Amino acid sequence: MASSSTFPTPLESQTFTTMDKDLEAIGAHCQYTYCNQLDFLPFRCESCKGTYCLDHRTETAHKCPRAGEWAAARQTASALSSTTNSSTPGKPTLMTASQCSHPNCKTYINTLNSVGVGCPNCNRQYCLKHRLREDHSCSTLIPIGTRPSTGPTQAEKAKAALGRLRIWGKEKQAAVLPKPKPSTAASRILAVNALKRAAKGDAKVPMDKRIYLHVEAEANTTSSKLLKGEYWYNKEWSMGRILDAAAKSLQVENVNNRGGGEEERLRVFHVEFGRLLEFGEKAGDVCVNGNTIVLLRGVGPAETK
Repeated sequence: MASSSTFPTPLESQTFTTMDKDLEAIGAHCQYTYCNQLDFLPFRCESCKGTYCLDHRTETAHKCPRAGEWAAARQTASALSSTTNSSTPGKPTLMTASQCSHPNCKTYINTLNSVGVGCPNCNRQYCLKHRLREDHSCSTLIPIGTRPSTGPTQAEKAKAALGRLRIWGKEKQAAVLPKPKPSTAASRILAVNALKRAAKGDAKVPMDKRIYLHVEAEANTTSSKLLKGEYWYNKEWSMGRILDAAAKSLQVENVNNRGGGEEERLRVFHVEFGRLLEFGEKAGDVCVNGNTIVLLRGVGPAETK
């Protein structure tokens, strides 16, 4: 009958079974060149990503072209993981806990039950009970990480130097400015005239703009035996420029323009006024003929008026 041609071909006439295809789909063939064995539980090489049987699963057995890549990648990942763990602290445990820095406290801090509070003044860790400065006598403790003081600070040195300046200035004032007498004005005129005859300076400075001063330097400031002299300067010059010129004339080492601290900087002390002069002040505004200025080192900045 015509309808009989639609039935499938009997199984006896087929040379293979449809089950064979399902069986091959279960496993995989070994990709080693001389093997090609079908393995139902194959192994994958993590270096070359190939599939191999039990006998050729190792890199040595199948002569892996990328041997060692998997081990190197695992080592790199392990190093990154350890770095991340060390930089990111985990949860506090009893192994990472420490004891409160108060001598009479036995509380463990930095745990899940008790947090630690750091004191920014003494650099110690305390529990919540002793976290305040008054509770752990912070003022009597030496901060951790600081070195004990071996000498006076720069501020103390400057304060002591200014104290010596005031005493020394008063003595100089007594010598330079004696008590007024009937002949005081005439004596001063004679002293200024003598100063003008003995003074030295830049010949380019006009006569009407010259100011004549006594200039001195401390013995420990200059390297020469020349401790004082008489010089003229321009009234329009700043005290900083006069300091440079005076230091050069008296052979005093001047490192003001090299930077550094106040220990090495030179300052100008006005004997009659009894104060340090600012570098920006003009000579004609703060000095008159016959005044005395002194070059001093390491006495700190000028005092505010």
